Amino acid sequence: MTKKAARLYAQEVTEADLRAINKYALVPLKAEDVFTFKLVLCDNEVDRDYERFSEKALDGLRKLFLGKTGIKDHRWSADNQVARIYATEVVKDEKTATKAGETYAQLVAYCYMVKTAGNADLIAEIKGGIKKEVSVGCSMRRCTCSICGKGYGMCGHQKGQNYPKDGADKKTCTAILDDPVDAYEFSFVAVPAQRKAGASKNSAGAPQDAPETPASDEATTNTTDAEKTAELAARARLAVIFAKTNN
Repeated sequence: MTKKAARLYAQEVTEADLRAINKYALVPLKAEDVFTFKLVLCDNEVDRDYERFSEKALDGLRKLFLGKTGIKDHRWSADNQVARIYATEVVKDEKTATKAGETYAQLVAYCYMVKTAGNADLIAEIKGGIKKEVSVGCSMRRCTCSICGKGYGMCGHQKGQNYPKDGADKKTCTAILDDPVDAYEFSFVAVPAQRKAGASKNSAGAPQDAPETPASDEATTNTTDAEKTAELAARARLAVIFAKTNN
């Protein structure tokens, strides 16, 4: 499983928000019942791990993250669920280019929390800017080397190192994450992987019409060696990150 950073923004509740939110609620919710916020789940810029999502991957994750839950510290338990994603979109900035030379794009999610006595402190911390770092958990089928185009781990190139490419100046090796298989959750964390991960104020509302929930693809049962290598590498890297964070 791959975990990447996200950014969080507070927002006002609109009628469009409530229509989308109530698709997931068992009883009709009113504006005073919910706290909503907007997340930049991930983008296509190179992160601290010298990895980046492809633009195509962002669109695939847009569909997969719809309806997914928000938790804390990536601890999977029913009692740890605090929010849910009710709408998603990919937003491009045509005036900004990534380090890879692509148009900068973000995967944005709109989330809601039901106001209760139990989560009042968390909502206050989000509003106060204390809880602002967020990470996402997802599974990617392909991880490609930016230098040679082979599956990362199948070649001798190392992320973060510089190599000559196509007879031009040296380029920094990055791993390109593509072909998303599943999206699991987003989580409030202390240290995100992507630099543009955090929270700030924003009064923007959700899109007028929330995207429909996509049909689930048939689960993939056969895992290739490249997939296993990519997943094991991600797990090993995360273990190092959490070890550094907790020391």
